[in-house]
Amino acid sequence: MELYNSLIKESKALFENAPVKTWDYAPGDCWKDLGASELVLQKDAAYEMGASGKGSANYVLFTSGPELVNRDQVLLYGPDLKDIRGEVDFARIVLLRVGVLDDDDENVYRTLKDIEFAKYHVYPEGYMVRMSPESYREQVRVSKIALRQGISFRSVGASYIAEYKKNPNVLNATVIFATAPGLDYAQMQKLAKKATAVTGTLTHILEGLPTDCSVCALKDVCDEVEGMKELHFGVGDKSEKH
Repeated sequence: MELYNSLIKESKALFENAPVKTWDYAPGDCWKDLGASELVLQKDAAYEMGASGKGSANYVLFTSGPELVNRDQVLLYGPDLKDIRGEVDFARIVLLRVGVLDDDDENVYRTLKDIEFAKYHVYPEGYMVRMSPESYREQVRVSKIALRQGISFRSVGASYIAEYKKNPNVLNATVIFATAPGLDYAQMQKLAKKATAVTGTLTHILEGLPTDCSVCALKDVCDEVEGMKELHFGVGDKSEKH
């Protein structure tokens, strides 16, 4: 699964010169999970991250290459939850190393979507998440009580990693949080859009697209993403043989 590798490299490049805090994953670090979405009222919130008018991005990228993702860890670029004062920019980027998926193409696609949807099953207490798939944004409201109890990106990130690793196809998970001012959140959002385009193109390829690139509506994505054309024509070859 190398289709997202270039996006992983571009994402990492956005943080090359930024100070980082790193925590190795430990299951015992996970924050209490409520099992369902919690409503944190504005009067009970300490602040919001990624609110309207602030930079925000949220996306998941896959690879099978250990040179890109080889540890379960949480990375933080910017202040931790206890150190935030007021509204800030916010991004959460997840990099997942998956095993060799050698099933048929449709099942591979469904496996990736199942893994990606794990993000909708994490409900940290006092940490209300609102996602907007259409705009690739994520907004988080953090409660005052949770801050007093010691919630941190280390514990929230551990909760996400634990959920992803419930899927046996996930070998390693790196969760990146960004709250620092001055990072290129607009570019992160563009990469989120590209990631969605890659997944969407994969869907259309499996449904059977024309193999004449000059008339294909998804030519731009194939041109940008290494391995996409090979997959496209590979699927075409398979369909012709059957």
